[in-house]
Amino acid sequence: NFTYATASNDMVYTAEDGTQFVYNAGDIAWTLASTALVWLMIPGVGYLYSGLLRRKNALSQLWLCMVTIGVVSFQWYIWGFSLAFSDTGGVFIGDLRYAALVGVLEKPSMGSVRIPSIVFCVYQLMFAAITPMLAVGAIAERATLGPIMVFIFVWSTLVYDPIANWTWNANGWSFKLGGLDFAGGTPVHISSGTAALAISIYLGKRRGYGTERLAYKPHNSSYVVLGTALLWFGWFGFNGGSALSANMRAANACIITNLAASVAGVTWMLWDYRLEKKWSVVGFCSGAIVGLVAITPASGFVGPHASVAFGVVAGTVCNFATKLKFIFGYDDPLDIFASHGIGGMVGNILTALFAQKSVAALDGFSVIPGGWPDHNWVQLGYQIADCCAGFGYSLVMTTVILWIMHFIPGLRLRASEEAEIVGIDDAEMGEFAYDYVGIDADLGPKDTEMQRAESPALTEKDHPPVAPHGERQ
Repeated sequence: NFTYATASNDMVYTAEDGTQFVYNAGDIAWTLASTALVWLMIPGVGYLYSGLLRRKNALSQLWLCMVTIGVVSFQWYIWGFSLAFSDTGGVFIGDLRYAALVGVLEKPSMGSVRIPSIVFCVYQLMFAAITPMLAVGAIAERATLGPIMVFIFVWSTLVYDPIANWTWNANGWSFKLGGLDFAGGTPVHISSGTAALAISIYLGKRRGYGTERLAYKPHNSSYVVLGTALLWFGWFGFNGGSALSANMRAANACIITNLAASVAGVTWMLWDYRLEKKWSVVGFCSGAIVGLVAITPASGFVGPHASVAFGVVAGTVCNFATKLKFIFGYDDPLDIFASHGIGGMVGNILTALFAQKSVAALDGFSVIPGGWPDHNWVQLGYQIADCCAGFGYSLVMTTVILWIMHFIPGLRLRASEEAEIVGIDDAEMGEFAYDYVGIDADLGPKDTEMQRAESPALTEKDHPPVAPHGERQ
């Protein structure tokens, strides 16, 4: 019940009641290209996280990014898409109308009548996949890997899908209220950042927390740059693709995405420079990430001038937010809550202050009341309500999931002290990111001497020389 227009190659779909919908070939192509861009962000997160850790735990983060894609893709097929975007669902969560993707093909999508549902489905799958990957980075260096696959499946179902439903589904309470979230400030960033906070609290502190053993620098800054580059590159599809159409709104989203990341990167780097008088590439990358996070909810509603403010504020607030873990005493090795949780909140609030209905109208059909520039003062209340709901729901539900798993045999996440010492890569995978992984520095002088005294003498063949530059990470 669909045909192709000969001249334009657009698809014409005829519904059962005789209504015709024209799917624009250019919009379909842009959305599918954006799907590929967002997919690339997931290994980007893996490389970013891997580079920030010690080398003995580097490969586990790359494992996580690939496994997350697999688990969430299956969950999205089973019921994830239906729970998030069923058009017959409720204000909080959808129903199972589209379970197993039944009826998801040529019908008009909820996101745009210019693309079919199957295109919208695969695009949104990438958002569903990257969100738990952002969160589970918090297990770094102290968690078993098997149970995390169960956690990802359950968390996606009970946390991500409801928040996506109430934010983006036309039946959702936040959508009806008037909340503005173009590409995932609450469903992606606040939910994942808050989940990382809950995971960090549940797992507790790593061995040696508060001592010089954990005062290490990122083991591979090149991985950090590579991960940031993949994320920055993919974010053009993340924000620009959320227009679901190749139009001026998508173009505007791309330019302000790049500008916010650039300004935030420089801002963070300057704040770091005041402490050590060094120009840190890790600092720049950290700032660029929070700039991308903050501009996400606003990318379809603000112009270039506002995006500069987003970059400065996000780069500043999130830089200082990294101190929260010391104030409250939780161990978040990758500062996920500071970057994504706080960054998402900053973005949501600034959206109310800078959103313009004229920018939303760049796609030719979107009509919103705007934010403060349009004298819509109540928008700030809507945005704060959405932040609080996303934070509270993710924190409570993630904690509940973790503690239920804690009492189920075989599903407890916390790794043993021995696994921490040798590294999660060795203990859980038996594979390594590098030929050499040293653990002497983590053991400490006394532990190392005891270990050598209890072990038989090793030859040079059994005990190869240390890595170049005497790295002991």
